[in-house]
Amino acid sequence: MRTKLRNVCVCRGAQTRFLLSAAPGPDDTCVFTCVGRAVRQCAHQYQCRLQAGALESGPRQPGRAGSAVALLRERARWLVGKSKAKPNGKKPAAEEKKMYLEPEYARSRITDVGFKELVVLPREIDLNEWLASNTTTFFHHVNLQYSTISEFCTGEACQTMAVCNTQYYWYDERGKKVKCTAPQYVDFVMSSVQKLVTDEDVFPTKYGREFPSSFEALVKKICKYLFHVLAHIYWSHFKETLALELHGHLNTLYAHFILFAREFNLLDPKETAVMDDLTEVLCSGGGRGGGGGAGASGGGAGAQNHGKER
Repeated sequence: MRTKLRNVCVCRGAQTRFLLSAAPGPDDTCVFTCVGRAVRQCAHQYQCRLQAGALESGPRQPGRAGSAVALLRERARWLVGKSKAKPNGKKPAAEEKKMYLEPEYARSRITDVGFKELVVLPREIDLNEWLASNTTTFFHHVNLQYSTISEFCTGEACQTMAVCNTQYYWYDERGKKVKCTAPQYVDFVMSSVQKLVTDEDVFPTKYGREFPSSFEALVKKICKYLFHVLAHIYWSHFKETLALELHGHLNTLYAHFILFAREFNLLDPKETAVMDDLTEVLCSGGGRGGGGGAGASGGGAGAQNHGKER
């Protein structure tokens, strides 16, 4: 029997129903895990400012925060300039050095919270409720993180959805392979996941309704989608993320996501192998993200919507 959740702790500055781990950090940062149907039913009710308004999951606050973001974006455009992708969509050799692995950038986080402990299923909480709440939260945060660099991810700059030597394709409802640009692919991902997480038959929010028998497979499918988006941000848009000073947010999100997926076997190690070097840096036992081992371990792939070529 599932535990009915109560107001146990709240995110700084918000009056919402969070059960676990509103973890305030410096500069109004906050990393949290929410759980329960009441929270998912009001997904936009919470407001969590991330580093002085650079990212927000609630309504944007008026004042200097917006101006600061605009200035950062101008700076990003100036820094990126003509060093973006060549017309054929391939990255210059300099960017293939993987800036995100450089210690000064890989160390950046927005919190010191130990994610390995944070992702563990709380006692007396139903597993499917925990998966649903976290999956929905990760979807919103990955979508938010991508939105910060979306103006740089264009059909001209990112002609394929590529990560390292891997190219991802979309498969439509008829199973037809669709070659698309990165922004088109991300749009397919976000639309597809949005449809799933708002479907009462898949992610029920009303008490008394049960999760479908295929729920775990669908969660694995969503995690696979989200991993592709995160990997693309690192591979193709880390320079812009760095210019926007949002690499700490990206690292924190990636470490939390990978450790959660590892805890519940939601990602196939073959799927995540393309980013194993980053996973080792961000999620190793010695890192602040916490965790052990190199790659995210997982069960079956669980999703049939992607093919990849090397």
